Amino acid sequence: MTRTLVVVTTYNERENLPSLVDEVFAHAPQVDLLVVDDNSPDGTGAWVRERATGEPRLKLLARPGKQGQGSAVVAGLRYSIEHGYDAVVSMDADFSHHPRYIRDLLAGLEGDAAADVVIGSRYVPGGGVEGWPLRRRLMSRAVNVYTRLMLGLRARDCSGGFRAYRVARLAQLDFSQIISTGYSFHEEFLWRVKRLGCRIAETPIVFVDRVKGHSKINMHEARTAVRVIFKLGLQNRFGRKPDCDRSRRGD
Repeated sequence: MTRTLVVVTTYNERENLPSLVDEVFAHAPQVDLLVVDDNSPDGTGAWVRERATGEPRLKLLARPGKQGQGSAVVAGLRYSIEHGYDAVVSMDADFSHHPRYIRDLLAGLEGDAAADVVIGSRYVPGGGVEGWPLRRRLMSRAVNVYTRLMLGLRARDCSGGFRAYRVARLAQLDFSQIISTGYSFHEEFLWRVKRLGCRIAETPIVFVDRVKGHSKINMHEARTAVRVIFKLGLQNRFGRKPDCDRSRRGD
């Protein structure tokens, strides 16, 4: 890969972002970093704008208001297509996705067994979760089982948002069909790239719960995700037959 973009979506991440930017460039100095900010009241976008004046690898995509994480990720992926990148990595801003794994994700896009999509997976050997209570661990496992059953996916971590994509494959996707704007986006997008015929792989990561700031997940988001996955599941079962999902690991 010659040109790589890392996309970080933010809403009120001013506490985390300065350290995250430093860590991304420390572990992957060759990448560009795009922050997609939804007009954070805490000044996240203003900080990026100021830092970018002295750091050409750092870029800001400022949006007028909070529109959901899914739509923010889509905006970043579209940016990677429009600006001619070869690979794009999506990740959170709160250090739950540590930048040290970026190289592993990108390595999965290369070589004889190269994938089109590489998931930073909590649920393959070597992966794990730190800092979550038992209730949240069980909920995450249940969501992934539900998603695999409804959408016919074989990946172990369908809900994780730490991923690397081959941009040439993303350019073949019809983004207008995506219906999720919130946290069901990750499951839906994986289903859509699978239907496109993309090769999906997983590489282990240890997910660490955020230390600074507050989680954006709430019960409304969780209920909405269940409904969206159910709706897509009906389409998966009774609509057009999906393409085969070829996964390198985690099956």
